[in-house]
Amino acid sequence: MGTPLGDFIRAKRDSIQPESLGLPVHGRRRSPGLRRLDLAARSGISVEYLTRIEQGRDRNPSVAVVNALADALSLDPAERDHLRYLAKITGGECSVHTRPAPPRRDVRPTVLETLRLLEPGIAVVTNRLGDILAHTSGYESVMSGTGLLAADAPNLTRYLFTDSRARTFFVDWEDVADEQVFDLWLAPSVENSEWFTAELAPTAGPDFTRRLNGHVVPRRGALRLNHPSGCELRLLRETLELSSDAQQLVVLLPADEVTAQAVDRLHRRSPVRLRAIS
Repeated sequence: MGTPLGDFIRAKRDSIQPESLGLPVHGRRRSPGLRRLDLAARSGISVEYLTRIEQGRDRNPSVAVVNALADALSLDPAERDHLRYLAKITGGECSVHTRPAPPRRDVRPTVLETLRLLEPGIAVVTNRLGDILAHTSGYESVMSGTGLLAADAPNLTRYLFTDSRARTFFVDWEDVADEQVFDLWLAPSVENSEWFTAELAPTAGPDFTRRLNGHVVPRRGALRLNHPSGCELRLLRETLELSSDAQQLVVLLPADEVTAQAVDRLHRRSPVRLRAIS
């Protein structure tokens, strides 16, 4: 049985063309990407050791080996951080798994007060699982009519993969889906992530499981929305980490004047108040 660390290394190795690293192409090959032999040589480790890491038979590579693999795969800073994180959680996996409780959903009063100060802006408190924990009236105005906030305990990840409206609402659905699934690796805890993915996988289907096992580090750009009112919105995102709570405060800012005017119209049409979701 593999591990997240081994899956990520193998996925990156498969995605690299040898010629991009100045390596010769050895005729027709049965599998894509970089050969284990080449990656092992570039990392200064044996093929046997690399095979054990990829197959999950070695779960505790040293920091030096992890860094060497990152160099050999030419990982960018975000991918290096992800590799180090996977090495950490893979080495700390337990042999006995119990079903953990879901993460806490309460939001500190000072964070709620910060949301109030941001009114009528577009802001939301969430966690890496995608749980929507509190939001401003501006956020509700933008999300009105999409179905995202209709559930008693709304969750963006679940909405993306189980509600057909999401694929119309998010212009760049593929990119947003990549982001949400990647963030599961940074969930409040490894146990929370395992609990959530086990619950979601049966209904989310292969679009979800393929992303979860692919470890694609997303490139986060402007958020483009096809609002049900007929306007397209372009929003920039600023994320403030609330590390002690394992939560994030996400502020969405109009990227252009057309979006700013559309947001203003939506807010005047839907005068609602700050909401915390317990």
